[in-house]
Amino acid sequence: MSIHRKSILERIDWLHDVARRYSAAYCDPEACMARERHRARHPTAIAVLKCMDGRINIPIATNTPPGIIQPFRNLGGFFDLGWPHLGEVLEHYVHDRVRGGQRVLMIITYHFSRGAEHRSCAGFDYHTKDAVAHVFGVKAQVEHVFGRGHGTVYPLVCGFETDEDALILHGAGGATLDVSTLPATEDEAGLRSRLQTLFPDMPQQMLADLARLVAGNIAHVAAVRQTDRQLDIEHREWMICVGRGFDFLHAPNLALIIGPYSPDLADPIRKAGGIIAGNMKSGRIPDDGFLLLASAPYQEIGSDRARAELKVRFMARFAADVIRRDLPELAPKMTVHTAVLNWATRGLETITG
Repeated sequence: MSIHRKSILERIDWLHDVARRYSAAYCDPEACMARERHRARHPTAIAVLKCMDGRINIPIATNTPPGIIQPFRNLGGFFDLGWPHLGEVLEHYVHDRVRGGQRVLMIITYHFSRGAEHRSCAGFDYHTKDAVAHVFGVKAQVEHVFGRGHGTVYPLVCGFETDEDALILHGAGGATLDVSTLPATEDEAGLRSRLQTLFPDMPQQMLADLARLVAGNIAHVAAVRQTDRQLDIEHREWMICVGRGFDFLHAPNLALIIGPYSPDLADPIRKAGGIIAGNMKSGRIPDDGFLLLASAPYQEIGSDRARAELKVRFMARFAADVIRRDLPELAPKMTVHTAVLNWATRGLETITG
């Protein structure tokens, strides 16, 4: 039985079980050693700005161990470094990595489907050209904040083709590299040569680490082509997630994730509520309820965790008030949960009271 057809209480139990299993896998000794080996060989820090769409799983698509790539997710893939909180979070992330001696590869993504327009990004009304224009604008903002010389922070515009999970890298002079066109026999030395032409100003270590990502994507695309992948998946979202700490949620059409970045959170919350209501009305999900989940990560016990608790309580209260005010018919079907995420273990910890 599809999880989308079960009762809301069963769906919520399933969700917390997924979170527990993700944390257990992340904390497994073999997984920890794999991350350490990877970081030793590939020291470049990698951040990805992406849509909340669960199909866009960059670690899986590049055969990268979980916990290496830092995601920043938002409904529709909209980002603006002028937003105070987003700017602060990104600056903190970059300076933390730089103090540790790392360079940062910041991958700014859009997504689309070659097979059907309606499988592209709904946040841009399926207009991929608009999505591309937006991410190039974000790239310009990253360069304004962190420098145009690209010696420390390198912003890279990257398409994600969701039918095959293939990367499309945008380089100098408008040139692109579509990974889906590369032969499975391409080795990393050959990839470095291709990438050097595409990104002539990229530092050599970063170039080598990007070549590893591309090699992983080549292998992943080859594996996808051997599977009978279901592409026409209905929109059946039954939960609204507000905040950060949802890395365990990488299933298509399950959740609407709203990063805590925009100064106007009410608008995406209202839109997400409308999508949930539409899913219920059409029968794509049961009409017995939906989940509003607020989450925030913390690094240290004590005041850092306590502040995360206050964040999630505020976000849950704010989002619930928006639903009650603007979607009163949907409000009685809302279940509100709050949680904090232990960054060291990736464990989701429920907050009560």
